[in-house]
Amino acid sequence: MAAKSQPNVPKAKSGDSVTNDRTASQGQWGRAWEVDWFSLGSIIFLLLCRTFIVYYFIMACDQYSCALTGPVVDIATGRARLSDIWAKTPPITRKAAQLYTLWVTFQVLLYTSLPDFCHKFLPGYVGGIQEGAVTPAGVVNKYQINGLQAWLLTHLLWFANAHLLSWFSPTIIFDNWIPLLWCANILGYAVSTFAMVKGYFFPTSARDCKFTGNFFYNYMMGVEFNPRIGKWFDFKLFFNGRPGIVAWTLINLSFAAKQRELHGHVTNAMVLVNVLQAIYVIDFFWNETWYLKTIDICHDHFGWYLGWGDCVWLPYLYTLQGLYLVYHPVQLSTPHAVGVLLLGLVGYYIFRVANHQKDLFRRTDGRCLIWGKKPKVIECSYTSADGQRHHSKLLVSGFWGVARHFNYVGDLMGSLAYCLACGGGHLLPYFYIIYMAILLTHRCLRDEHRCASKYGRDWERYTAAVPYRLLPGIF
Repeated sequence: MAAKSQPNVPKAKSGDSVTNDRTASQGQWGRAWEVDWFSLGSIIFLLLCRTFIVYYFIMACDQYSCALTGPVVDIATGRARLSDIWAKTPPITRKAAQLYTLWVTFQVLLYTSLPDFCHKFLPGYVGGIQEGAVTPAGVVNKYQINGLQAWLLTHLLWFANAHLLSWFSPTIIFDNWIPLLWCANILGYAVSTFAMVKGYFFPTSARDCKFTGNFFYNYMMGVEFNPRIGKWFDFKLFFNGRPGIVAWTLINLSFAAKQRELHGHVTNAMVLVNVLQAIYVIDFFWNETWYLKTIDICHDHFGWYLGWGDCVWLPYLYTLQGLYLVYHPVQLSTPHAVGVLLLGLVGYYIFRVANHQKDLFRRTDGRCLIWGKKPKVIECSYTSADGQRHHSKLLVSGFWGVARHFNYVGDLMGSLAYCLACGGGHLLPYFYIIYMAILLTHRCLRDEHRCASKYGRDWERYTAAVPYRLLPGIF
């Protein structure tokens, strides 16, 4: 993890090792300039299959009580045809369209029209107008950080409705879950298509655009780096946090309400899933300013991968544990519940402390204490695209001396805790830990390839000092 030696220069962070430089090589920054056949095949596969994967999981819960093999077995044995399964799938409805339009409009208004006030009375919280990292073209964007405020106001209204106003049933999200899926897909494809057209014809910053000459890659991975409408509506910040992550905890609450309606009580497994995932969501918004320096904002362009993924993949597949518990009200034994809670809390502790160590190291240019000691560093240098020589530091203390991406271990522990809360009756709730393991391993490899290209022999010195990527002694 690098810390730039010039403290007055804005620094860029990712979820792991990061580039925090004012200028960076085009080959090292963000998505590719050229596409090989393997990458193109992977892109087309994901474009064709990800929408189906989401539908399959949700349909399996709706029609087969979350048994993933149920649809396949029925089709293979002739008990059902694809047309039969599709005929039983709820279509989009006017009510769902109205609800989803109201939801997105409300989040847009909270994002654009209500300046943050939480930073004025919450000690330690950083909100309001903040600067992001320097883009490859040298642009420093400003952001209105008000995600925590939006989350609090949204949930305040939710609880006020549930206990006082009774405008709608708390089960409204579950009751319209599949019709809302079609609405989310429409928005995901619409915003991704608009972002691509915008990148070609009226980009916010033309110098920050990347074109490969391949339509499919450009559509999925994005053309424009930071597409914006007006001064403040930033596509990446809005869709990464709102509406998907704000909705995450509301979806879980609706699932808990449905479990109570169907079974007469809320199980301790459902409580654990709600609490552990709420901790992650609140942490995200509490540290939204820090998020401006992560890999999503600093390196990824905005395309279908982020646009559709934030609208559909995140709210529908990250909430599978709560959905599963509606159909299977698991009540855990006390030791099992305590074990899941401890696993989730220890994972969160590692995730948060590791990221805090990294952030502290960056902000102080290494002039700090980590685990009570002056941090050990590896001095390194690199040459940017303009031929300038720069100096950086790589941290090898704290959790970053245990493994090069040890913050991801905390992420994975938390992810496993969500899944273990659902017991061992079905595979479906465990999709999340499988997906996160693949995602974070890929991020490790992608980041290390970029850093190896950038730092050269200095990176070899760093990997010799910290030999493991993720799990000490294993990987």
